[in-house]
Amino acid sequence: MEVHFSIKSFNELSVYDLYTYLQLRSEVFVVEQNCIYQDLDNQDQNAFHVFIHKESTLVACARIIAANDKYPMISIGRVIVAKTFRNQQFGHILMKNTITAIEKQFGTQQIVLSAQAHLQNFYKKHNFAPQGEIYLEDGIPHIQMIRK
Repeated sequence: MEVHFSIKSFNELSVYDLYTYLQLRSEVFVVEQNCIYQDLDNQDQNAFHVFIHKESTLVACARIIAANDKYPMISIGRVIVAKTFRNQQFGHILMKNTITAIEKQFGTQQIVLSAQAHLQNFYKKHNFAPQGEIYLEDGIPHIQMIRK
């Protein structure tokens, strides 16, 4: 089975790309996590969107937001692996490719993310370190993590 990685600006997304992307975000962040929140936050338009497809199925995605658009440093957010594809290394593949894409596009620099607290060990494997205390974001415990 073919696995394909891509990165696109908002303007490069087809209607189909956008629909499947927002569908997966809603499926995981709203339905699966039983969290009512405003996913469409006006950050997508200036972000880069990272996708992993297996054949034609979107299995993982994330977005990259430039420094000073949301945080003082570049950030990774909306990191998702579809439920049926978890525990198959797609999360690690996604993070490696996302970090590589950042380094190619913006050069080597610090990267910040707001991690769900229970995923700290996952992000530590990609050299992110927790900063500060755990806080609630949309009712879910999170912690800021930085990759230096």
